[in-house]
Amino acid sequence: MDVRSTLASLTYTRARPATAPAPGSAEQAPGTFAAALDGFGQTLRAGEDTARAAMMGTADPHALVEALAASELAVETAVTLRDKVVEAYQEILRMPV
Repeated sequence: MDVRSTLASLTYTRARPATAPAPGSAEQAPGTFAAALDGFGQTLRAGEDTARAAMMGTADPHALVEALAASELAVETAVTLRDKVVEAYQEILRMPV
């Protein structure tokens, strides 16, 4: 048997469809939806912690404004994303069968 044909057959058996995810990529991919949700939660928690510290007088007012702006941006982004998902869902519902 030829070495090239053996190598080709091994490569073919190890190949996966283009639509299949790489093994273990769901846990490691930084651009996943779960990672985005985690970042959203961390932004909101940081804003709440900074607001709590400002109410107790231990935080800088500038830090409070920055944390509130970051929280506002995160919430606006989440609302925009939700609106786009709802719009896409409604568009799918309007499609003829």
